Amino acid sequence: MRLTKLELQGFKSFADNTMLAFEPGVTAIVGPNGCGKSNVSDAVRWVLGEQRARLLRGAKMEEVIFQGSSARRAVNLAEVSLHFDNSEGQLPIAFKEVVITRRLSRSGESDYLLNRAPCRLRDIHDLLRTASQAGVAVIFASTEVDEILDLSHVVVTMFGGRVVATRSRAEVTTEKLSADMTMSRERVATAAADEEGALRA
Repeated sequence: MRLTKLELQGFKSFADNTMLAFEPGVTAIVGPNGCGKSNVSDAVRWVLGEQRARLLRGAKMEEVIFQGSSARRAVNLAEVSLHFDNSEGQLPIAFKEVVITRRLSRSGESDYLLNRAPCRLRDIHDLLRTASQAGVAVIFASTEVDEILDLSHVVVTMFGGRVVATRSRAEVTTEKLSADMTMSRERVATAAADEEGALRA
């Protein structure tokens, strides 16, 4: 399963219908501050079901709809679609291309669609959960990367790209000290036995 395309219309700064194609390999989106780079990752997070407006850098969900500018009027609907290549059948659905869509209107109406058919957010999550067994995709905001790199008080153990254990630094330190003390006691006992043997000799 591979992300092939992102379509946006009326979402944040993307007032017009916009299509971003993702070819195999690494795709980088670059540009000056304020050009809308972060809105792309916000769109991916939103279409996959994000319910917390603050994680989309807003106070309320309605703010994801294009608010208008000096040259454009505000729009009444935001729509984002993610296109996945399912030719290898990692998603248990009989389509070679899977399209996940989310819509939101200013009236508060919200819809999720799977290949243009109405569905529930739970249906989308259940579908993607089966694919996550083969690999994990994570969306990080730039500020969150800084926070992760700054987590000196947490040790995260990764296995095959998955977080399998999270322990506090204190727990790790205590475990290490306990191991060191055990090793020290063993060394003292060995040294004492050697000394006792030498005295007897």
